[in-house]
Amino acid sequence: MTAAPAAAAVLDKPGHAVRAAGADLRDAVHAEWTKLRTLASTCWLLLGGAAVTIAVGAAAAAAFRCQPGACTLAQTGADPARISLTGIDVGQAVVAVLAVLAVGGEYSTGMIRVTLTAMPRRLTVLGAKAAVLAGCVLAAGVVAVLGSVLAGRLILPGHGMTVANGYQLLSLANGSDLRAAVGAVAYLALVALFALGLATAIRESAIAIGAVLALLYLFPLASALIGDQVWSRRLDQIGPLSAGLDAWTTVNVKSLPLTPWQGLGVVALWAAGALLLGAMVLRLRDA
Repeated sequence: MTAAPAAAAVLDKPGHAVRAAGADLRDAVHAEWTKLRTLASTCWLLLGGAAVTIAVGAAAAAAFRCQPGACTLAQTGADPARISLTGIDVGQAVVAVLAVLAVGGEYSTGMIRVTLTAMPRRLTVLGAKAAVLAGCVLAAGVVAVLGSVLAGRLILPGHGMTVANGYQLLSLANGSDLRAAVGAVAYLALVALFALGLATAIRESAIAIGAVLALLYLFPLASALIGDQVWSRRLDQIGPLSAGLDAWTTVNVKSLPLTPWQGLGVVALWAAGALLLGAMVLRLRDA
C-alpha cells in the first residue's frame, strides 16, 4: 500500500485522525517539558520569581505605617491582600523573561528548525509550549502567592491591621482573600502566555523582553502622568497590569475601574491576542 492510500485508509476509520492528533500533542508536550526542565535557567527563574515576589510582598507589608489613633480600615482604606501581593508587580517581570526565553532561545540557537522538523504541526508546537509553560508558572505562582499571603498575615497585624481596627486577618478561608490569591496566580500564568505569544512573533529575545515589559508597565505610568481622570481610568481599564491589579483587590472593589474578574478577563484578552499573533507568524513565516 502506498503512503497516500495508507493515510487515506487511516483517516477513513472513525477516531483514527483524532487519536493521531492527540498522540502528536502528547509527544509535543513531552518534548517541550523535556526541553524546559533541562534548561538550568528555568529552575532558577521560577525559584527567583517566587522568592522576589514573596520578598517584595513582605517588604511592602513591613513598610506599612499608620498614625496612632488613625489605623482603622475606614481611615486608611488599606487593602491587606493587595499590600501582601505587591511582589506580583516585580515577579511578573521574571515570569515574562522565562516565557520569552522558552521560545526565543530556540530561535537564537537555530534549534527551532529541529523542533519544527520533528513536529511539522506548528500550532501543535506552540500549544505544547503554552501548556508546559503555563503549568510551570502556575506551580511557581501558587508558591509565590501562598508565601506572600503568609508573610502578610504574620507582619500586617503588628502594623495596625488588626480585627479590632476593622480588618480581616488574611486567610484563604475568606472568600475575598481566596479570590485575590487565585486571581494573582492566574494573572502570572496569563502574563507568561502573553510573553510567549509576543516572543513567538518577534523571535528576538532582547526585543521581545523589552516589548513585553513596556506593555506591562507603560499603561500604569501613562495613567499616572495623565491629568485627565477619564482617560486615566480608561488606560487603567485596558492596560494588562492595571487591569490585573483589580483581580487581587479586596477593599473598595466597587470603586475600581473594573471588577476583579473583568480585570482578569482583560489580561486574558491580551494573552489570547499575543498567542494569536504568534501563531500567525509561526504559521506563515519560515523558521
